[in-house]
Amino acid sequence: IVEAGIPPGVVNILSGYGPTTGKPLALHMDVTKVAFTGSTNVGRLIQQYAAQSNLKKVSLELGGKSPLIICEDADLDQAVMSAHIGLFLNHGQCCCASSRLFIQDTIYDAFVAKVVEKSKEINISHGFDPASDQGPQVDKIQFDKIMSYIESGKKEGAKVAVGGERHGDKGYFIQPTIFTDVTDDMTIAKEEIFGPVLSCLKFKTIDEVIERANDTPYGLAAGVCTRDIGRATRIAKA
Repeated sequence: IVEAGIPPGVVNILSGYGPTTGKPLALHMDVTKVAFTGSTNVGRLIQQYAAQSNLKKVSLELGGKSPLIICEDADLDQAVMSAHIGLFLNHGQCCCASSRLFIQDTIYDAFVAKVVEKSKEINISHGFDPASDQGPQVDKIQFDKIMSYIESGKKEGAKVAVGGERHGDKGYFIQPTIFTDVTDDMTIAKEEIFGPVLSCLKFKTIDEVIERANDTPYGLAAGVCTRDIGRATRIAKA
């Protein structure tokens, strides 16, 4: 900031916890705008604080349950990389993570096998290890939340293709986890997990997958893998 030539005092950085730093800022009468990236629940609180104070402007970038649609004509290797990076980037702690993977039925088994094998390449280690691909989750609260979603997936009938457990016995490390045989009504297919957990869902037709992909309260991001530009444009506009 200094090297860019911004004068002292123009940009101020305050680090702290939500209740002791974020809340006072959102309630402050001299703050005229708040931009927030985080959970839906906290986003609602910030809107409340804005209304309770000076009706300040608010911009929110909240959670997601983003669909990634893999059509039967897609380049499978490229699509696998899209699915892999789209979910496992930053240990799954990404608002626009493509956590709902819709795969056309004709390529479902072959694609799932490739995604599973790719996930096995992930090296789990601490953040100071140059060879680390995935570190720990942010804290114990999030670790416990993710593990509870994994247990929910198992109990509701989804199949664990890989992972599904804690990694090691120290820290908040979780195995990269991929569920198959997931249905739209399962908790892991509806709620944001914010962790390294991928749900694989099967579809037959484009009309069907458009309806299912859009059947969510979230609208942050979406993706499609196909060689047909007309199909891609149609899905993107749906």
